[in-house]
Amino acid sequence: MAIAGAGLEGVVATSSKICYIDGDQGVLSYAGYNIHTLADHASFEEVIYLLWHGKLPVSDELRKLKASLTAERDLPAEITAFLKNVPKSASAMDVLRTAISMLSLYDPQAGDMSPEANTQKAARLMARVATIVTSFDRLRNGKEVIPGDPALSHAANFLYTLTGKKPDDVMERVFDVALILHADHELNASTFAARVTAATLSDIYSAVTSAIGALKGPLHGGANEAVIQMLLKTSSSEDAVAKVKSNLDNKIKIPGFGHRVYHTADPRAIHLKKMSEELAKRTGHGDLYEKSTRVEKTVKELKDLNANVDFYSASTYYSLGIPVDLFTPIFAVSRMSGWTAHILEQYRNNRLIRPRADYTGDADGRPWTPLNERS
Repeated sequence: MAIAGAGLEGVVATSSKICYIDGDQGVLSYAGYNIHTLADHASFEEVIYLLWHGKLPVSDELRKLKASLTAERDLPAEITAFLKNVPKSASAMDVLRTAISMLSLYDPQAGDMSPEANTQKAARLMARVATIVTSFDRLRNGKEVIPGDPALSHAANFLYTLTGKKPDDVMERVFDVALILHADHELNASTFAARVTAATLSDIYSAVTSAIGALKGPLHGGANEAVIQMLLKTSSSEDAVAKVKSNLDNKIKIPGFGHRVYHTADPRAIHLKKMSEELAKRTGHGDLYEKSTRVEKTVKELKDLNANVDFYSASTYYSLGIPVDLFTPIFAVSRMSGWTAHILEQYRNNRLIRPRADYTGDADGRPWTPLNERS
């Protein structure tokens, strides 16, 4: 039996038409569309449709998808009540994981595994994950939940229901592109967790809950929170560089750098760096952008590591006025599109995912020692 590398590195676990990555060339594409093309031209809603159906929507298909997402934004009253009563100290990711799981209790189609029902549930999850995040933040701060505006895009409605202010065109487009860049990334830990659960023919809510549990881990979804905390704790660009050099000298990893898959620049980081700079000029956070560029240059010079998607998303989200502990939940708001796409694909061509382990323990046949003779 061939032995996989640690962390299943390099192992091909399934066939998929959703996402393609060439880590040596720095290529990322969704269903054949390069991420740069999508970031420059697509809306997030178009990308959702692309991931689910493998093609870009025509006008009527896009209209129907937008109408479906708008119609499904409201939460069941029981979920809102839960969000009102969670402990003030609760982790945003813990709340999100629990609320997503609870949604299945109030979905009349929860047990319907037909392709039509699963597609409808994917739309509900896509719409409601955003509402859960914004409602939780407002309620924990003693504010009223803001009803969604049906005239707004998915990205604009999120920012509006979070902050109470409708974003201008630039802020809407920046967040829309950020959602596109995070929408899918092949068999990352959370997506693989979702597919493993779906492969048992468990329901879509269970599969997405598995994904959120994996995303919560700091080695997967929490890196951009660590990046902004690092930047905010330093007083200047020089201080940030000194801190980074000290950490590297002490073998402490710098968050937001390097990637298991990419051996060159992360193509998503290219767009986020531009957006971070643009927002910094508009919102008065030029110091964060300057710190970021100095840190990026230092890590590249000393360790030859490139910034990944998490590094500049940190200052981008901060400049949009998003609370730091919502950075990872926002990852879920975007990645829900990819998770549900992979779950639907898994259902269409399912086989139980059951790998083997390379056993490294004692050999079979150890003699039995009675309890009173053991030492």
